[in-house]
Amino acid sequence: MTAEAGLTAPPGVGVDDKVVVASDLTRRYGEGDTAVDALRGVSLHVDRGKLVAVMGPSGSGKSTLMHALAGLDKPTSGTVRIAGIEITGLDDARLTSLRREHIGFVFQFFNLLPMLTAEENVVLPLSIAGESPDREWLGELLSRTGLGDRSRHLPSQLSGGEQQRVAIARALVTRPTVVFADEPTGNLDSKTGAEILELLRGSVEQYGQTIVMVTHEPRAASVAERIMFLADGLIVKELTDTNAGEVLEVMSAIQS
Repeated sequence: MTAEAGLTAPPGVGVDDKVVVASDLTRRYGEGDTAVDALRGVSLHVDRGKLVAVMGPSGSGKSTLMHALAGLDKPTSGTVRIAGIEITGLDDARLTSLRREHIGFVFQFFNLLPMLTAEENVVLPLSIAGESPDREWLGELLSRTGLGDRSRHLPSQLSGGEQQRVAIARALVTRPTVVFADEPTGNLDSKTGAEILELLRGSVEQYGQTIVMVTHEPRAASVAERIMFLADGLIVKELTDTNAGEVLEVMSAIQS
């Protein structure tokens, strides 16, 4: 994995250690008096093999930030690099190729295809790319995500937690550089949500996966090694290795 020229890292830190780098991101919707600035100059980096959470009140810009980082939306200004590659200037074909190689997604509402089995949904990114799955890796992934005996079931035959496990396995199957998870526990009960958080945390610890998770839940954010808090389109605070109580205190202060 080779970084493009012009990307520098702090002394002692290799470029490849920072798998996501954003610089001065802005995103404006509309024009003139009706314009809304969802992002107002956000800069951040995400290190390899880390779970990072992004929190903020409704309208703070956290989903806009994730979409910009993942190449789902173009910022009005600023740059994003994934695996050393600047994505903000890529055309649609190259951006699609980069997302296929480097990015996995986990969404709140699962986004599974109802006519495909759990296993077929998991390998869908490979099928679209015309690739065959590594059967050993697929078997391990299905086992680790608790889907070993559910792989031939359709989404309608799975619980919400099982469907989210399918979505996580699908995000991991290509061994992406980074997984973006948008409210991955937002549609689940507390017990199932805790299991999903444990699964995401385990993918970092067992596979060295890098994850950026957007959430509004202090309990979810507290499993991250680093939490960035957004308010009015800006990062206003960061915490590391914290707990749900501290997260809740910061959120209360931001919203007051």
